[in-house]
Amino acid sequence: MTDMTTRRYDLDWLRVIAFLILIFYHTGMFYVTWGWHVKSVHAGPDAEWLMLLTNPWRLSLLFFISGVALRFLADKGGIGARMRERSWRLGIPILFGIAVIVAPQSWLQLVESGEFEGSFWAFWPEYIDPMSEFSITTPTWNHLWYVVYLLVYTLILLPPSGLISRFMQGAGEKVTRFLFAGRFGILSALAIPVLPHILYRIVLDPHFPTTHNLTEDWANHAHSFTMLFMGFVLAKDKHFWGAVRRSLPWAAGLVLLLGVTLSVVWANWEAWAESGHHDWIIWPARIARLGYAWIMILTLIGLADRYLRRDSPALRYMTEAVFPWYILHQTLTVLAGFWLTRQGLRVEVEFPLVVLATFGGCALLHELVIRRIGWLRPLFGLKPKAQSRAFVLAQPAE
Repeated sequence: MTDMTTRRYDLDWLRVIAFLILIFYHTGMFYVTWGWHVKSVHAGPDAEWLMLLTNPWRLSLLFFISGVALRFLADKGGIGARMRERSWRLGIPILFGIAVIVAPQSWLQLVESGEFEGSFWAFWPEYIDPMSEFSITTPTWNHLWYVVYLLVYTLILLPPSGLISRFMQGAGEKVTRFLFAGRFGILSALAIPVLPHILYRIVLDPHFPTTHNLTEDWANHAHSFTMLFMGFVLAKDKHFWGAVRRSLPWAAGLVLLLGVTLSVVWANWEAWAESGHHDWIIWPARIARLGYAWIMILTLIGLADRYLRRDSPALRYMTEAVFPWYILHQTLTVLAGFWLTRQGLRVEVEFPLVVLATFGGCALLHELVIRRIGWLRPLFGLKPKAQSRAFVLAQPAE
């Protein structure tokens, strides 16, 4: 049985895996028809079915794991010091990322659209000037929105964390025992976490499309903060994690069924819309998508709990590396993709080279530069070299 009071190696592993999936997803954005910063000349719909299957849960999983991490951190006490440390550990990479790392993405996006023709060095002073009048927001955080939101949610949740922890050790434990330990525990684990997201889908999503604008992104905030809060509340609850283990066969079967069904629906969505005969399936499909997202997360945390509950040197290395990789990866994809797609390569050659440039660039920059140069480490969310230690789940490397 998983120890609810010690490090969760299973979630350490799952967090690394989730970030690697996210990097692959952003590489895929270069090749699908959906809007993105730059596009390959080979962009088309062929891989969109796989992207659609990944999109509903990839970031929700990270917010859930971050909530678990935050609970372990908060239960160590010293909330004021924890808040200051989180502000520095996440705030510095956000500011550095906006000013330096993300800037080439905006530059090449505007070059590709024909809105800017000069070099990056000519672009950068205009990029950091908030009065510049580009068609896109500059300066911007682009893919670093996740870190911005995580920092804000952390600062909201840490002050009342002691009260929440005490509640979960008292009355809250009775509630979770009733929900997850009884005969309907599997059903509760499968269904109850989906309910608030159905409410948000009905009440908020139609009015607040996702923008990654911190002050306007209310539907996204509702979904994301709920996942973080759920991870925080249930992080050490033995009844919930017992239900996770018991529900694994059901969750795995359901997620396969939902994935196949939704893939068929999404593949025929436009044809049904044009025929005017798809109204009956809109809301069932939307609710099924929300259910699919949570049940996929339930399946993944169940599989990790069963198969990944052990430490290793590789895990300790990757858990330190994953945050610098996250900060770097999208800029490397944009830079490599923008250049490679103009070389007249076949997609069978271009795609592996873009992947290699992204992952290889992240690996080399982290190993040879970032982790070895003391003053660079805080810019990428790492502890100063003298203080660096093996990763603990509560480390803020999201």
